Amino acid sequence: MSSLVTFGQCTIKIIDALNEQIGRGTSWLTLAIVMVSVIVVILRYCFNIGSIATQESISYMHALIFMLGAAYTLKHNAHVRVDIFYHRFNEKTQGWVDLLGTLFLLIPVCLFIIISSWEYVADSWAIQESSRNSGGLPAVYLLKSTIIIMAALLLLQAISLAIKSLFSAIGIPLNTAS
Repeated sequence: MSSLVTFGQCTIKIIDALNEQIGRGTSWLTLAIVMVSVIVVILRYCFNIGSIATQESISYMHALIFMLGAAYTLKHNAHVRVDIFYHRFNEKTQGWVDLLGTLFLLIPVCLFIIISSWEYVADSWAIQESSRNSGGLPAVYLLKSTIIIMAALLLLQAISLAIKSLFSAIGIPLNTAS
């Protein structure tokens, strides 16, 4: 039993560290969005210069923040939650609620997103899809790939959450530094 607990704790550490690094790295895109937006405004209104690619880059960065930050947000339990009863439950009951929610809602949704978007992303890669706008950004297929990446990162974080929830539900103390 102790080797299983150790394996679970190690798995949690690895997954949490991965999503922590991706989330922290992605957060820098918010600064980039502000800077690029300021540049777009200055170029447009001071120099009468417009760039579709620059404007599209703001949308790309915005999408990346949400897509790559979803698992980080889950890791920090920062998603919106409708909490009517949960906060009144003891730690073990909360563990069971989280475990069942992860197993029967989160993991199936992640798998559904991966399966249902696979062909959509593959088709985009097959034609090396780029912007429909003249002068727009190339490599739309890379941006579309983040749909699968987002679901995969959420799935990994769901595994971490499921292990944490199981430990909590059955009363095993969690010894991970995250």
